[in-house]
Amino acid sequence: MGTDPRAAGALLARARTLHLQTGNLLNWGRLRKKCPSTHSEEEFPDVLECTVSHAVEKINPDEREEMKVSAKLFIVGSNSSSSTRNAVDMACSVLGVAQLDSVIIASPPIEDGVNLSLEHLQPYWEELENLVQSKKIVAIGTSDLDKTQLEQLYQWAQVKPNSNQVNLASCCVMPPDLTAFAKQFDIQLLTHNDPKELLSEASFQEALQESIPDIQAQEWVPLWLLRYSVIVKSRGIIKSKGYILQAKRRGS
Repeated sequence: MGTDPRAAGALLARARTLHLQTGNLLNWGRLRKKCPSTHSEEEFPDVLECTVSHAVEKINPDEREEMKVSAKLFIVGSNSSSSTRNAVDMACSVLGVAQLDSVIIASPPIEDGVNLSLEHLQPYWEELENLVQSKKIVAIGTSDLDKTQLEQLYQWAQVKPNSNQVNLASCCVMPPDLTAFAKQFDIQLLTHNDPKELLSEASFQEALQESIPDIQAQEWVPLWLLRYSVIVKSRGIIKSKGYILQAKRRGS
């Protein structure tokens, strides 16, 4: 989290919210992480921003029309639909754009033994719809929904999903019933290889503890993780990709 774990720990001890930004991962080979390292460099903010600042790469406004800006949102430890808006707003700010072209939401976390239902998706989808209506997002999609789940969402939603990601590692080929439904309603079927749990509370706390040994990592809960990519439309080349994460102190 920085070159001085003690200074980082002092900042984190006073903060209630933590934002982590990787910047453009394509630049990491030639850059070093830079975070506040002494008390004199920073106050004790309520929201602590940790960014690989020299890797941050905003989109040139003159090139915006040439770029496709996509994101996938993973809800980790939050049951608040406001996480969706926070994540999209942060992504737009980081990339210097007013609008994301596409946002896919991964299935929200549910208790073991419980099947994903429309009720689990509704609060997050409603917030995505609001973001489409306010022109913060152009198109929205889902991930890992089977035919029944996708059909229920499609029938209920005001803004229809335009895509659904399928993990072929779990099914090898596209399910025929899902393929037929998607074709009928012009829903694009995409593939992905994300693990079922990209980031867990335990793995986040373990990484935080390793970076800053003197803190109480168990006090911090990751709320969401957003992965973004910027692709040059005409050439299909990835210009930028990175992650943004928000975590909060328990009880704050």
